[in-house]
Amino acid sequence: MPSLPPVLPHLPVSSAGMRVPYNDLHAQYLTIKAGVDEAIAQTVRDSAFIRGPEVEIFERAFAQTIGVKHCVSCANGTDALYIAFRALDLQAGDEVITSAHSWIATSETITQAGGRVVFADTDAVTYTLDPADVAKKITPRTKGLVPVHLYGQTADMDAIMALAQKHRLWVVEDCAQAHLARYRGRPVGTFGAIATFSFYPGKNLGAMGDAGCLVTNDDRLADFSAMFARHGGRRKGDHEIEGINSRLDGLQAAVLNVKLPHLVGWTQARQALARDYNEKLAGIGDLVLPAVGPGRDHVYHIYAVRTRYRDALRTHLSAQGIQTQINYPTALPFLPAYRRLAHQPADFPHAHTHQSQLLSLPLYPEITPTQVDFVVEEIRAFFSKHAG
Repeated sequence: MPSLPPVLPHLPVSSAGMRVPYNDLHAQYLTIKAGVDEAIAQTVRDSAFIRGPEVEIFERAFAQTIGVKHCVSCANGTDALYIAFRALDLQAGDEVITSAHSWIATSETITQAGGRVVFADTDAVTYTLDPADVAKKITPRTKGLVPVHLYGQTADMDAIMALAQKHRLWVVEDCAQAHLARYRGRPVGTFGAIATFSFYPGKNLGAMGDAGCLVTNDDRLADFSAMFARHGGRRKGDHEIEGINSRLDGLQAAVLNVKLPHLVGWTQARQALARDYNEKLAGIGDLVLPAVGPGRDHVYHIYAVRTRYRDALRTHLSAQGIQTQINYPTALPFLPAYRRLAHQPADFPHAHTHQSQLLSLPLYPEITPTQVDFVVEEIRAFFSKHAG
């Protein structure tokens, strides 16, 4: 679920001399430079580029962090989803219900694995999968549900798991944006049969390239997934099934091993920044600030505000050297890729409305209080002049 645009070289500097990128990975790198440089150098010295000790260390450490038995690393978060659906034996014609508001990896992998994607609308407040709409979409052909813990907030897992149990469906959690998020004190990734994570560079835990994994407590699913991701063999040259090539690079694992111990602190910093934004943006214009559902933690991979003036506000902020992002400008059912489903706006009223109103503001652990204040100041200035 890419959510990190490049720092645009043409992003202007404001009259006050300020420039606020949407994210600043170089600033993060500088805080852990010595550890990253040594980890990369050691991997190069060992020529441990494909799997190797760093990958094995990371798999064990991340499984322990989430609180599951198995972590199966792979090349990226999209592959993790595809492997999960193959492990669950998705068959042609099987229906899988997922969120109308997400990155296309969530849905395209259902199709690629042989299933039929069925979209459900999002909740009006949290933007996560709406269990009430999911219930309406379940048919005898439904095999599974894929809740997306969007923007860093968990979906309503009590309701989703109740539906899954009632209808005997499996659940795959898409945790690409929700590292360390919790639902009623329980970590995401521990509810479904399988959960998938992305370590795309801009994620709360990001590599320096593509990387991903799936986690599970099921020995059989873990064994199949690891085998399938390595050309269908448990050992090199011993191919029990036809698989794919989806391996976590040793260099990326080395970087992730340096970053993982910082994840708790980085998460707490994101949450503190979100509280700061909430306090300072309250009551400005028609801004709707991120709401947190009952029993849910939010790890703020994305801090998304909602306004009818989204596009004009984004233009104003860009002119002042403040970079923002839209996640995502077109809800999945309305993309050309799903024209075959012939959906109308009335089919997904919340997702359709939100796609033109949500704007993601700069938020990352290294952003400075001065930068946050500048973002708030310019948002206030916009509404006082253009939407007062």
